[in-house]
Parts: sequence; structure tokens; C-alpha cells
Amino acid sequence: MLDGTVDYFFARNRIRRRDAAALTWEHAVNSRSRLGHALAGPAHMMEADIIMRGRDPREPVMAHPPDTDSDLTLREWLEAVKAHDVGIKLDFKSLEAVPPSLVLLQKVLGETQRPVWVNADVLSGPGGRATPLEPQAFLSAVTALPAHTVLSLGWTTGWTAGSSNPGYSWDMVHEMEEKCRNLEHPVTFPVRAALMAHSFSQLSWLLQQSHRYSLTAWTAQTDEVAPQDLLPYRRGLDVSRIYYDLPDCLTAELAAPSQD
Repeated sequence: MLDGTVDYFFARNRIRRRDAAALTWEHAVNSRSRLGHALAGPAHMMEADIIMRGRDPREPVMAHPPDTDSDLTLREWLEAVKAHDVGIKLDFKSLEAVPPSLVLLQKVLGETQRPVWVNADVLSGPGGRATPLEPQAFLSAVTALPAHTVLSLGWTTGWTAGSSNPGYSWDMVHEMEEKCRNLEHPVTFPVRAALMAHSFSQLSWLLQQSHRYSLTAWTAQTDEVAPQDLLPYRRGLDVSRIYYDLPDCLTAELAAPSQD
């Protein structure tokens, strides 16, 4: 199954070309106020984090650790998004939240053809200190989702200003490819933009291993990313297979060379 995210928005005239850099993102849509703001704007993709509420009633809510609660449950979030023509990316921070969240996802959005991405860090990556979710447990749960669902499978990472930050190693991309080669869903690999300049050989090799694969470049708020660090990806690889979940000014610079 190919990733149909770009084609979905192209077919609805929401982007002018089959170029993943044309998609815009709203992230950390984890509260009622953030959700209202995001749905009133032009973004194509809504990204939000899911945890299990730290008190009764125990249910999936929209929050990022260290938060343990939210004013917005996953059920409420999905019901609100359902009325809008947007794609969604659900970022899981614990395995505990996965099974009940997938039940809700199927119940509320089960018939939709909109882009649906489910994300988790399942392997340790460059500078990563956080503990990834156990990959087989996560994959066993999410592979029951509809075939068009995009599995967003990443590495835990770290980045320090003024340091020599290593990129993604051959061992890291080989391990990830081994986990994904027998999956039937489309897979996108979220990669930290600040580490991509030193990882072109490894990540381009990973992308070439299956037509189901794509990359999603992302950045943390304090990361330093120069457009020229990402231009080799932009110029040398299929533009429909590299998403840029980056600040708008940076994405605009990257997209400019390929505009009509």
C-alpha cells in the first residue's frame, strides 16, 4: 500500500503539485484552545500527543509528558476533527494508551479515507536518552488498522548546540528497515532535521528499500537547522516522499526551487 497523503490533498485541490513540502502542519494540538485555533486555520495535517489520563476516569487524553491530564479527551478530539477535511497524526507516548486509542479511532473515523498517521519512537537513535516504545508490541497493535493508515516509526534522538551531533548510523537504518520490511502499511520515518546533514547516505538508502517508505523531517524548538543542510534531500530524492514538519519559513525556502 502506497502512502496516499499527498494524492489526497492534490485531488481535492488543496495543494498545487504532488510535493510533500506543500503540506502544512499544526503540532501539539493538545488542548481545546489549540484545537479550535488549528481547525480554523489552513493546515493540512493535525498532530497531537496521546497519553492515558493519570487519574480516574482512566482514558486517552491529548497531552505530552510530563503532563498527566488535559482538558481534551481523544474521543472529543476525533469528533471535532471528523467535521473537517484534514489529516491527523497521533503520537503515542506510552503503550498503555495504544489499545483504547485504536478502538476510538476505528469507532469515530473508521470509514474515513482522510490521511491517518500513527506515530511512536520504537528504536534508539542518535543522542537518544528516552526509552523507545517496544517495537513489536506497538506494531502488533497498529498493523490491524486499515491498510491506508501510515505508520510513522521513529528513533529517540538528542541534539546539543555547539556539539558534534552524530547523524543516523548504518546500524540504525538497517535495524529500522528490518522491523519494517514485512509490513504491509505505508511507513514514514520521522527524522530530526538537525541530524539529516550527516545522514544523507543512510536515509536515502532507507528510502530506496521500499516504495512504501517516506521520510518526515521534524525539528525541536531549540534545534538549529539551515536550509542548505536539507537541500540534498530536496534535490536528489522524490519530492512526494519527503514531508517537512518544520517552521513555515524553513519549509518555504526548501519548496521554492521546485515551484512551477
